[in-house]
Amino acid sequence: LNILVDTGSSNFAVAGVPDPDVTSYFNAELSSTYRSQGIDVTVKYSQGSWTGVLGTDVITMPKGISGSYTINIATILESENFFLPGVQWHGILGLAYNALAKPSSSVETFFDSLVRQAKIPNIFSLQMCGAGLPVSGSGTNGGSLVLGGVEPSLYTGDIWYTPIKEEWYYQVEILKLEVGGQNLELDCREYNADKAIVDSGTTLLRLPEKVFSAVVQAIARTSLIQEFSSGFWTGSQLACWDKTEKPWSLFPKLSIYLRDENSSRSFRISILPQLYIQPILGIGENLQCYRFGISSSTNALVIGATVMEGFYVIFDRAQRRVGFAVSPCAEADGSPVSEIEGPFTTTDVASNCVSSVSFHEPVLWIASYALMSLCGVILLVLIILLLIPPRCQHRYTDNDVVNDESSLVRHRWK
Repeated sequence: LNILVDTGSSNFAVAGVPDPDVTSYFNAELSSTYRSQGIDVTVKYSQGSWTGVLGTDVITMPKGISGSYTINIATILESENFFLPGVQWHGILGLAYNALAKPSSSVETFFDSLVRQAKIPNIFSLQMCGAGLPVSGSGTNGGSLVLGGVEPSLYTGDIWYTPIKEEWYYQVEILKLEVGGQNLELDCREYNADKAIVDSGTTLLRLPEKVFSAVVQAIARTSLIQEFSSGFWTGSQLACWDKTEKPWSLFPKLSIYLRDENSSRSFRISILPQLYIQPILGIGENLQCYRFGISSSTNALVIGATVMEGFYVIFDRAQRRVGFAVSPCAEADGSPVSEIEGPFTTTDVASNCVSSVSFHEPVLWIASYALMSLCGVILLVLIILLLIPPRCQHRYTDNDVVNDESSLVRHRWK
C-alpha cells in the first residue's frame, strides 16, 4: 500500500474495505498477526475524515532496521473526502506527537513504537521532491523518509534548526515574512496565529487571513503582471501561459524567517516562484496552466508541501527542534528553487512571537463545556427566581402591569 506521510497528524491508518477511489486495501481477516482492539476511531483533517477500528499488527522495515515490531493500526471502514479520485495512496502515516492521536493520546504512535522497540534515535527526516513538476499526472516525484537519523546525501550546505515550541503538531516560531526582499511589516504574532506548524500532509503554504492578504498584495505589487484575476489568488481560477513562456520570472521570491536555537538569531528559508506558481494542467499543444500554491487559513500558518519540496526537513524530537537544509532535488531547469541564509539578528522583532497561552483541542472542549455548564446554572437560577412568588404583598397599579413590550425577563437580562 502507498502511504501518505503526514507530520500534521498522529494515527497510522489504511483502507480496510474496498473503496471506489483506492486500488488496494488491507484485508485484516487475512492477516494471521492482526489483532483488533475493538475501539472505534474517527479522525478529521482540514480536508476530509475517516472512521475505522483500532488494532495492532506486525511490521518489518525493508531497509536499515532489522526485526519485527508491533504497532497500532487503524483500518478505515468509512471515509468522506479522504480518498479522492486519482490519489495514489491507500492510507496515512501520522508522524506528529501522541497528543494528537485519536481517540486519545494513550494510543502509541507508529514512530514512538519504533523508537521504543527498535531502539532507534528519536529523530526522522523527510525529503519531498517535485519542484516545478506538474501537480497532477501519473508517476511519482520521488523523495525519502529516513527513520532514526539524517542522511547526508539528501541535502547540501548546513542544517539550520528552529526550536519546537510545543509538542503536539511540530509548532515553530515565525518571526517575519518577506516578498521580493520587502518585509511585510506585520506584528510577528500575526504569523503565529494561532499556531505555526510544519505539516507534510498539507499541500499548500497556508497563511492566516491577514498575512495572506498582505502577501497577495505584495506579490501583485512586485510581480510584472498588472491586471491579474482575483480568482487566481483565491484558488478558484488557473492562470495559463504559452508553453514556450516560463511565468516564474514574473513573480518574486518569498522568504520565511524562523527563530534560531540561539534565540537572538534567526535564519530564513526562501522559495522561488517555481515552488508556489505550480503547473497543474496542459491545454492543447500550446497552453500550460498554473495554480497559486498559497491559500488562507483561519487558525494556523502551515508550512506545507509547497515549501517543504524545497528542503530536507529534520524532525529532531530528541532535541526538540526542526531543521531545514537545501534539498538537491529542489531544482527546476537545472537551477535551485530554494535558499537558506543566516544568521540574522532578532533585535527588530519581539522576544516571543507565540502566544504564551496555547490551547489544544481537548483543552478548548473542556473550557467550552465548563462555560456552557456555568451558563446553564445561571439560567436555572434566573428561572427559579422568576417562578418564586414574591413574599411581600404589593398592591398593583396600572404602571406595574407586565405586558409583552416590557417583560420581566427582558428587564432582568438587560
